[in-house]
Amino acid sequence: MPPSTLGFRVLATLLHTYNSVRYGKDSMEALFGQAMKNSATLRKSEVPWKDDEPSAQSYYAFDSETSAWVVKTPSDETAGNGGIDGIALYSWNIDFMLPFAEARMKPALAHLGGLVGSNPTNLAPVIFLQECTPSDLATIAATPWVRERFHLTDLDATNWATNHYGTVTLIDSRLPITAVFRVHYSKTRMDRDAFFVDVSANGKTVRLCNTHLESMVFNPPYRPPQMQLVAKYLHEEKVHAGLAAGDFNAIQPFDRTLHTDNDLKDAFLELGGKEDTEEGYTWGQQAATKLREQFGCSRMDKVYFCGGAEVVKFERFGEDVLTEGEDESSRIVALGFEKAWVTDHLGIRAEVKIIGDKSTSHL
Repeated sequence: MPPSTLGFRVLATLLHTYNSVRYGKDSMEALFGQAMKNSATLRKSEVPWKDDEPSAQSYYAFDSETSAWVVKTPSDETAGNGGIDGIALYSWNIDFMLPFAEARMKPALAHLGGLVGSNPTNLAPVIFLQECTPSDLATIAATPWVRERFHLTDLDATNWATNHYGTVTLIDSRLPITAVFRVHYSKTRMDRDAFFVDVSANGKTVRLCNTHLESMVFNPPYRPPQMQLVAKYLHEEKVHAGLAAGDFNAIQPFDRTLHTDNDLKDAFLELGGKEDTEEGYTWGQQAATKLREQFGCSRMDKVYFCGGAEVVKFERFGEDVLTEGEDESSRIVALGFEKAWVTDHLGIRAEVKIIGDKSTSHL
C-alpha cells in the first residue's frame, strides 16, 4: 500500500471518530468523516489500467426481448442518426454521502426523464452523472425511460478506481458510439477520472467527457493537471467537436481560468453569464444550512467545449427535487437541510449544435 494511501486511511479514520464524538453520529460532519473513511477502504488495490492513459470499456444496450442489458463494443462503422444535428447535454452530481440512495435517485431520474422527453427530435440527449454509487447504477438500469431511449456505460463499479462511487454516462440510443474509455488521473487523492465517449453526429466525431474534478482545497491542487489531461484528449486531431462537463469543484481563483488555460470555452460565460452571480451558482442553494452559511454559493458545475460546437443555450435544472418517503425526508432534514433535496447540486444543461467548421468554437 503506498504511504499516501495509508496516510489517507489513518486521517479518514481519525476524522470520522472525531466528528462522530463531537457532532453525533447523525450529523453532516459524521457523514463526511464516514465518507472519507469509506473512500479509503473501498479503493481498489489492484487495477488493470495505467493512470493517465486511455482504458477502453464496453457499453450496454437494453434488449426488450430478453429484458436484459446486453454488452456492446464500440465500432467505427456508423449508421445514420436520423437527422440529429445537436446534443442536449445534461450533467448532475447526485450526492453520494447522503443516506437513502434509492429514495433520492428515483425522483432525480423522474425529473431528468421529463426534461429529456421535451427535446425536439433533432437534439440527442446525453446525461452525465457524478457521485453515483453501485446501488445508483442498479436504479438507473431499472428505469423504464432509460431502457427505452438510452445506451448505458456502466452497470457496476468494474471500471471505477473505487467501489465507493463514480461517473456514468447515458447516451441517446440513436447516436452511434465509436469509442468509450476512461483516463484515470494519476494526480488524485479521490479516485477521480476523465470518462470519454465518442459518438458520430453527421459523420463527425464528437467527444464527450464526463468528469468529477478533485474536491476541496489541497496543496498541491490537482484540478489544473486533471483539466490539462481532459483538454489533451478533447483536442486530438480526429475529434471534430469536444464537450466536457461535470462537477468541476470550482472553488479557488485558479479554477476561473482552467478553460482559457487549456484552449477551451466555458458555455455559461460565452453566452453572457458572469462570475459571482446568482444565475451561475450550482452549489450552495441546496446544501446543508451550516455549509451554505460557511461557504456561500459557487459555480462548481460547468460545461467546456472546443472545435465544431456551437452553444445555443445554457441553463440549470434540478431545483427543489425532493426525496421520496416521509421517514427518509425527515431524516435528511434532521441532518441540517431546509428541505429533503435529493442532492446539494443543481444540474446544468447545454444545448449544442454540431457545425461543419472545427477551426474554432462558435456561439
